[in-house]
Amino acid sequence: MELNRSPFARPFPELPHIDGVKLRVARAGYKTWERADLTFAELAEGTAIAGVFTKSACASSEVEMGREQVRQGRARALIVNAGNSNAFTGYRGREAVEQIVGQVADALGCEGEQVFVSSTGVIGVPLPKDKARSGVEAVLAAEPCGWEAAATAIGTTDTFTKGAGASAMVGETRVELAGFIKGSGMIAPDMATMLGYIFTDAAVEPAFLQAMLAKANAASFSCITVDGDTSTSDTVLLFATGKAGNAPLGSWDDAGADAFYAALLQVCRELAQLVVRDGEGAQKFIEIAVGGAADDASARRIGLCIANSPLVKTAIAGGDANWGRVVMAVGKAGEPADRDKLSIGFGGTWTAKDGQPLADYDEAPVARHLEGQDIRIDVDLGLGDGRAVVWTCDLTHGYISINADYRS
Repeated sequence: MELNRSPFARPFPELPHIDGVKLRVARAGYKTWERADLTFAELAEGTAIAGVFTKSACASSEVEMGREQVRQGRARALIVNAGNSNAFTGYRGREAVEQIVGQVADALGCEGEQVFVSSTGVIGVPLPKDKARSGVEAVLAAEPCGWEAAATAIGTTDTFTKGAGASAMVGETRVELAGFIKGSGMIAPDMATMLGYIFTDAAVEPAFLQAMLAKANAASFSCITVDGDTSTSDTVLLFATGKAGNAPLGSWDDAGADAFYAALLQVCRELAQLVVRDGEGAQKFIEIAVGGAADDASARRIGLCIANSPLVKTAIAGGDANWGRVVMAVGKAGEPADRDKLSIGFGGTWTAKDGQPLADYDEAPVARHLEGQDIRIDVDLGLGDGRAVVWTCDLTHGYISINADYRS
């Protein structure tokens, strides 16, 4: 399937070296594409891990096993398969994952629970164990590669490769973060988005690493949507090798904890927004800022209801400042709202205030704003102090074309 490159495509960034991480790629042949579809990360002994996973009741075996494994807090390897999600595949899917885990654990001489596996692609087709075995053999023997190659190998309908990096000072020690992600469709996460992996050389205790990832996720990956559909395989993992040599972070009171979290949040938000910018068929990136809600959680739910509305998304695709569709989405969200206190704007121009259109409303600046690629919708409910920002994209015929032909 030939995919049109996103208008938001950008060159892959220069990401910092992370001591304690060795990357390799290989071709397992899960689909007919002639490219690497297997990414492997070997991690230094003692690497801490944190993870967030889909809440889907039909999650893959990779997710079910990862949820259990992440609790022990340490990782030695990550292996990611692209082209086959191995979800809804019963015991055969589980056996394939266990085979991969055992194969990698034997090669590294580590415990199986320290080997993390992710898969993405078509649902309902068991991961072929013969291809999985030969793929692991090939990737273990491959030469080390860089971030871009590792990120490219995990893509499916992505039209560009996505990465982000940051640094922070923890005490007197500079620590680095680097991450990559795949995702373009089936994006409406309850916790994370598709497959994302972040690596740092900072020393962080596993429990605190988990707390920071959960907090960063709530303000990034859980604030995006492309189509309202939550994947069976959504996973974000954060690995901390400890090789920077800083005093280990264990609580928010530790020196440098806030700086490290700020860098982590920056990486998470950049990766999350790149997924939306590569949304299947997307031509416009939409930021929805909700204020005046009963509380922050209510604001986020209202924002996502607007972002998931096909009527809102198609209006933006057509450059139509149809604020009535935003009213509709606010009203159906099931959250506290008062029609006579509601205000709506586009691109910094209010179109309606306190439940009615402005008498002197001039649509010209709004129309100009909607001609651009980056769109902003403002909503003020006039009820309280709750605020949230969510990100989505428009809905075009390109989305239909991609998903109608997905399995072919």
